[in-house]
Amino acid sequence: MLELRNLVKHYQVGDGELVRAVDGVSLSIARGELVALYGPSGSGKTTLLMLIAALLRPDSGAVFVDGREVSALSDDEGARYRLEDLGYVDQSLDLLPGARVIENAAVKLWLTDARGAEKRVKPLLERLGLGERLRHRPHQLSMGERQRVMIARALSTDPKLVLADEPTGNLDTGRGREVLGLLRELCHEREVAILLVTHDPQAAAFADRAHAMCDGHLVEYEPDQLFAAPAPASTAELRYAEG
Repeated sequence: MLELRNLVKHYQVGDGELVRAVDGVSLSIARGELVALYGPSGSGKTTLLMLIAALLRPDSGAVFVDGREVSALSDDEGARYRLEDLGYVDQSLDLLPGARVIENAAVKLWLTDARGAEKRVKPLLERLGLGERLRHRPHQLSMGERQRVMIARALSTDPKLVLADEPTGNLDTGRGREVLGLLRELCHEREVAILLVTHDPQAAAFADRAHAMCDGHLVEYEPDQLFAAPAPASTAELRYAEG
C-alpha cells in the first residue's frame, strides 16, 4: 500500500549547512499493517511525514500509495489525495470548539458528501465507543474521547493510508494503550495501512513491525538507545514543521 523508494530530502540552512533530513529511506507497509516508527526530535520524522503527505517534494526517490506516485502530484491533486486517500491523526486534538462530536468527525466528509456526512460517520463513532457522545461539545469530552474523535475524522473517508503522528503524546499510559489498541483493531478490520510515528515505547507491543529513524536514516529499533537522550529538533526541522 505504502512504498518509499530510496527517498531523499536535503536542504540548506543558515550559512549553508546541509541538513540531511531524509537520506535514502526505503520502506513498505501493506494493507492492514500497523508499523511504528521511533526517533528523537530532529531525526527526520517530520520531513518524512510531509513527503508521504505530498506536502514536500523529494530531491530524489519516490512515494507510492496503492501504486500511485503521490510524490509527483500537482498541488490540486495533492489536496485531493490528502482529502480522500490519506487519514491523519496527531496529538493536537484540534477539534472545532463549538461543534458537536458528530460534526467534528464529519469535517472531511462535508467536502465530498455533505448531505450524507453525519450518516456515514455515525457507525464509526459508535464503533469507537462514542455513541452516547454524538451531541457533546469538545469541552465535555475527556482527552481520550477527543483523540477518538480525531481517529474517526481520519478514517471517515475510508483512506488507504493513515499517518499517526504522536497520537498518544497528550494521554496518560492507560488512555495511550486504549488508543493504540483501537488503532490496531481498526487497522486490521478496515485493512488500512498505518504508519505510527511515536516516542511512546509501549507502541511496539501494538505494532506489526517497529523501525527507528536517526539522522535521516532508518536504523534498527533499539528502544534503550532511542529514549535515553532525545536530541533537540534542528532549526531547519522546526522551520519545516511550523511551515
